[in-house]
Amino acid sequence: MLTRFSNFHNILFSDEAHFHLNGHVNKQNCRYWSSENPKAKHERPLHSPKVTVWAAISAKGIIGPYFFEDSRGRSVTVNSAEYVKMLREFLAPMLLEFAGYNRNTWFQQDGATCHTSNESLPVVKDMFPEKLISRRGDIPWPPRSPDLSPADFFLWGYLKSRVYIDKPNTLRQLKEKIIEEMSAISRSLCRRVFENFRTRLDECKNRNGGHLDEIIFKK
Repeated sequence: MLTRFSNFHNILFSDEAHFHLNGHVNKQNCRYWSSENPKAKHERPLHSPKVTVWAAISAKGIIGPYFFEDSRGRSVTVNSAEYVKMLREFLAPMLLEFAGYNRNTWFQQDGATCHTSNESLPVVKDMFPEKLISRRGDIPWPPRSPDLSPADFFLWGYLKSRVYIDKPNTLRQLKEKIIEEMSAISRSLCRRVFENFRTRLDECKNRNGGHLDEIIFKK
């Protein structure tokens, strides 16, 4: 990435996340770097109501949110068919309205099976010919890399810190709050996120792929 791009302003980083109705802020999956087991526990109902959200973020703004749900508004599993449906029915028309998109725009996705299956990958490659950052793409994206993806290290944590302030009581309220808070994210904030992205790439290179703890936890 550092040798291929002089800047990262024309890349869309995409991802999905679950927002539970009884949710709390958890910026990334729990990790504990300690010599002892902290034995930390987070209790919540086994089948907490949730919505599954997709979005793409660039230095020029955000596309989304898109909710993976059926005709009755119920959350559905993100499989290849649902991902292709989102690409064709939501992302494709949204790109035409997005000021940050042009024929040179790159698209990033992680290596989830629904993204890289034989059914979905040709659709993504057709939308972004020779400009796909992904497993089986034009530039490979490393697995297990939440320290690097702007959606992981910024977008989802920031949104949850805003969405859950008012403690939505219904899925409808939860979705409305997600839409409201995502639309309120400014382009200037997105630009700052992508300035941090370069710092993370540099640090990842310096650490030979190790954890970016000094960046993650710095004040």
